Amino acid sequence: MPDTHTSVPAAPRRKRAAAALLSIAALLATGGAPWAANPASPRAVTPRGELQADEKATIALFERSRDAVVFITTRERVRDFWSRNVFSVPKGSGSGFLWDEGGFIVTNYHVIEGASEATVRLADGTDYRSTLIGASPEHDIAVLRIKLGDKRIAPIPLGTSRDLRVGQKVFAIGNPFGLDWTLTSGIVSALDRSLGEDDGRAIHHLIQTDAAINPGNSGGPLLDSAGRLIGMNTAIYSPSGASAGIGFAVPADTVNRVVPELIRSGRYERPNLGLELDERVNARLARMLDVRGVVIVRVERGSSAEAAGLRGLTVTSNGSVIAGDIITAVDGKSVDSVDKLLALLDDKRGAGQVQLSVLRQGKTVIVQVRPQRGEGVSRL
Repeated sequence: MPDTHTSVPAAPRRKRAAAALLSIAALLATGGAPWAANPASPRAVTPRGELQADEKATIALFERSRDAVVFITTRERVRDFWSRNVFSVPKGSGSGFLWDEGGFIVTNYHVIEGASEATVRLADGTDYRSTLIGASPEHDIAVLRIKLGDKRIAPIPLGTSRDLRVGQKVFAIGNPFGLDWTLTSGIVSALDRSLGEDDGRAIHHLIQTDAAINPGNSGGPLLDSAGRLIGMNTAIYSPSGASAGIGFAVPADTVNRVVPELIRSGRYERPNLGLELDERVNARLARMLDVRGVVIVRVERGSSAEAAGLRGLTVTSNGSVIAGDIITAVDGKSVDSVDKLLALLDDKRGAGQVQLSVLRQGKTVIVQVRPQRGEGVSRL
């Protein structure tokens, strides 16, 4: 009887066996539904469930605050050397926030410094030409104004910076690199920082934060977890120019002291004593005398400093300099520079008398002085 068995090559048998095993594995993986394993079909979406409580709080904070944050672009006028024609060219950009419903905008002074015009863009995309109301370079604060007409936008609730704690959460809203209305978060990293500027001035009492702050964030609000304004982002420390986790903000208490004055009079007058001071002379004499403090160069006639008996330095006939009074502390807080003295006096605005610790002929004496508005602390 002829053999009816047909042999099958080994290779095809192995291929069919492997395919069968893959089919079985797919059925097991998909619960017995072979069509669900089709990679050309969209995958089923897994329900997320409820957002976490802190996520909901952050979303609500941003949505409440966003409309009060603005994007500022500036332009400057330049004259062509050959044609003598004047052109308006882009200068820079930054952030700001509405101070009230009347259209006053708070931003950094360095955002608008040197600009001939500034355009404010609201969250709805509307652009407004702004007017400069006033500025305080010493605090890096400027106030602009736009005409909102019948539009009403609620400002960000104002908080206080006096009770901030290192470690508490903070949130920054701004336009880093022109990427409008960006939210970043972090914590308060340190308090009462000082930051020097290129012109020799220093800004004091700054809040340090690790919330990502980049060029374009300047002038934007720094908020606490309750959505209150606790500072205005002003600077970063970064060798590369981008965020390195060290940002600084002008505290809300400073903003709340300076802004109303700028709105009222266009400038901010620090409370002064009627002293003439020189940072260069101060540094030289402080080193020579081996003291830390502020050397009084001259006391103005009729000033509160003269009434309190403060004394300036004297120059002898042979050109020698004899130090007079050296201010070492204001209300117990030490000073070692003219800027620090001015900042501490600024903190005492409206407080009446201040107590100065003065080094006089090698002895420390206490002098009570009442700062008078409008008197000068002059820099030579």
